[in-house]
Amino acid sequence: MLVELRAENYAVIDHAIASFGPGLNLLTGETGAGKSILVDALALLMGGKASTELVRHGADKAVVACVFESTPAAEAILEENGIDSEGVEIILRREILANGKGRVFVNNQPATVAVLRQLAPELALVHAQSETLSSFDQAQQRILLDRFGNISTDAVEQACTRWRDAQARLNDLLQGEQDRLRMVDLWSYQRKEIESARLEAGEDETLETEKRVLANAEKLYAAAMGAFDQLYEGGASAESALRAAIRNVEELARYDARFAESAQQLASARAIVGEVSSSLRDYAEAINASPERLAEIEDRLALLDRLKRKYGQSVAEVIAFGEDVARKLSAVEDRDEILKALRAAVAESAAAYKTAASALTAERKAAASKLARLAETQINSLAMKVRFEIAIASDGQDAAWNSHGWDTVEYRIATNAGEPLKPLHEIASGGEMSRVMLALKVAVEETASKTRKKNPTPRTLVFDEIDIGIGGRAAEAVGQKLKALARGQQVLCVTHLPQIAAFAAQHLVVEKREDHGRTKTQIRVLDDRARTHEVARMLSGAKVTDTSLQHAAQMIAASR
Repeated sequence: MLVELRAENYAVIDHAIASFGPGLNLLTGETGAGKSILVDALALLMGGKASTELVRHGADKAVVACVFESTPAAEAILEENGIDSEGVEIILRREILANGKGRVFVNNQPATVAVLRQLAPELALVHAQSETLSSFDQAQQRILLDRFGNISTDAVEQACTRWRDAQARLNDLLQGEQDRLRMVDLWSYQRKEIESARLEAGEDETLETEKRVLANAEKLYAAAMGAFDQLYEGGASAESALRAAIRNVEELARYDARFAESAQQLASARAIVGEVSSSLRDYAEAINASPERLAEIEDRLALLDRLKRKYGQSVAEVIAFGEDVARKLSAVEDRDEILKALRAAVAESAAAYKTAASALTAERKAAASKLARLAETQINSLAMKVRFEIAIASDGQDAAWNSHGWDTVEYRIATNAGEPLKPLHEIASGGEMSRVMLALKVAVEETASKTRKKNPTPRTLVFDEIDIGIGGRAAEAVGQKLKALARGQQVLCVTHLPQIAAFAAQHLVVEKREDHGRTKTQIRVLDDRARTHEVARMLSGAKVTDTSLQHAAQMIAASR
């Protein structure tokens, strides 16, 4: 529901704020006061085209803003576009600068006109005089028909997703097949080269260590044996010194127990020296100063370096590269089986889609026949004499397949006797189009209510000057239909007729006045007394009489 609409330096409006409520909100006022301009401002917030002509003369920029109650679908759109939620409300603001530039904000965060257009179907459907058909394209016509017939597109959507996924997998394989075939020879060579090397993860590090040992065998042998002599074998070895020290300390311990622990510690040190000495001796004896083994290791390391330069920074990465190449070759070798399976999956999912889409088409054709009859009756009750039909065209080519079926829904109308039926967008009169839309909406909502299949839409419906060319009983019929439509959703309507104004749940008057040589516009929500006076003005003109006041009161009472 639209909660508030603001306009500042917009066209002839200097600063205006309108607050709206649930049900039927009617805007009245003298011609030229700015009623339709407010509707155009809302259309702008729904992603309409902006122009520098909208900036009030002498101002740097025009600003329009509104507050809507949020919906789950609208919240999802905000999340997709990286815009934070403001809780239960969505705040839209649009600025049109005098230099031709513009800015968009959603919940006080920078956004784009594209985001406004995404949000529009969830928030408001505006039938303005300037752009009556812009938001009621064939997609919206299809959605309205589906709503009327309580038609679900879930089965088609699921079938379409499965078919597209299968087709995408097949296309990926087919599109990359030529490239992969050209790569087969290279992959085969790479796999053979890597497999023939019989690599082991980490072997390059092990071989580097062994190479360093072999290249310095004499130094290592001398160092190990020198340490062995100093620790154990030599005449002045550490082991000999410890053995002598132990005897002396043990002698001390015989007379003074404080040295018993020291003797044990020295014994432990002697044991450690013995173990280290043994390790040094074994290491020295194991050193094999073999030039043949060194050459063998250097050749192996050269091979590993060559493979790492080509396939990875480590032996483990080279091994992983070889495994990946093997998988690619396996996929090429299994190409026929994979293609066969993918084509079968595409055919199966396509058949499922055709079945679901055909059933959806049948449902739509049955609903279209019923809605066309009801809509024609409703339209003709609004001072029009028309023929109306809903055409369903189905395109079985897979290029036309999508998540809502393969149907094109087009509403057609003939507004004069003897004329052929034409698409709605060829209707010249904005007032006629507004009445057609009103009739369609009423037909859909009344049917949904009677069948208890109502699925309320959160959108606010806006009709601008729906009363052009009508009066008397037709005007009263329009008022009744607006009131009926407003039972299920918020409706905003600009009107010049008292017969329609009498049905308002909330009545707003748009007034303009002159202040210091400039025109200013204000919007007031009328109480019961002021509302009666406004309807009386609409009945009698500038001079309100007692008779017109009584008549206005009677009309308002009757509308309730």
